[in-house]
Amino acid sequence: MQRAHRQSTRALAALLVLLGGAMVVATVVRGGGPLSLGIVLGVPLALLGAGRLYLTRADGVPRAGA
Repeated sequence: MQRAHRQSTRALAALLVLLGGAMVVATVVRGGGPLSLGIVLGVPLALLGAGRLYLTRADGVPRAGA
């Protein structure tokens, strides 16, 4: 059960990264500026997804210095 939870968390995190990236790319292609809605929402979505992927990278093993 824990393995399924970890895999689904990773899958949803990857989806967030892709969705945020797609929002940024679509906004830039359409000529949006740095404060456009696609940038303002897309960058945080991608960063949150990347952060979740980073946090789930370990199998519960603490890293050195942590």
